[in-house]
Amino acid sequence: MFLDESGDTGTQSDYYLLTLVFHEQALDISNSLVRLSAELSNLGFPEGAGLHCGPMVRGEEIYHGMPLQLRKKLFFKLFSFARVSGIAYRAFVIKKREYPDKLSLKGRLSKELGTFLRDNLEYLQKHNPVIVYYDNGQSMVTDLINSIFNAYLFDVEVRKVRPDEYRLFQVADMLCTLELAKAKLDDGRVLSKSEEHFFESRRRLIKVYLKALERLHFQ
Repeated sequence: MFLDESGDTGTQSDYYLLTLVFHEQALDISNSLVRLSAELSNLGFPEGAGLHCGPMVRGEEIYHGMPLQLRKKLFFKLFSFARVSGIAYRAFVIKKREYPDKLSLKGRLSKELGTFLRDNLEYLQKHNPVIVYYDNGQSMVTDLINSIFNAYLFDVEVRKVRPDEYRLFQVADMLCTLELAKAKLDDGRVLSKSEEHFFESRRRLIKVYLKALERLHFQ
């Protein structure tokens, strides 16, 4: 299970998202990983570098000055990898105007996670151990992982990960980016200028990406 979040616990974002990506380790994705690495290399992306989709969309950090079409190709390569890797995911999207402080936000997220784990307990407890990968990016999420997951699962192992180490962690980051855009569309809000520019249009965002994601939802 790979976890990533989008947003903050303060006032800098309108939404807070936590995405869980599930991968059965019996499903071998090594060929898909090799193919993805080769495709990224062919596009001139540095070997061993992690894909970080928020900056990719905005043209920031290592993507600053990178042509838009190249950034789009990198994003789509990771998206295509996610579609064939046998993963499932669940995203928790919280509107921060309804939970304006860190305590209420943490309480809501705790309830969402607890309900999800309880509803899927039979499936999750078949897997020993359940290995949870997180980069310890936010202390609130680290606290919830250590408390909620250990409360529901018999055998859970939490591992700190560097984002560039695992493509599936980068997939979780990508899904946060797409789910954030979906939340804005669902609420009738405008996308950011960088999102509009990157995804070209709402219609294309829905047709190319969001519709395809429905098949990856954790059932």
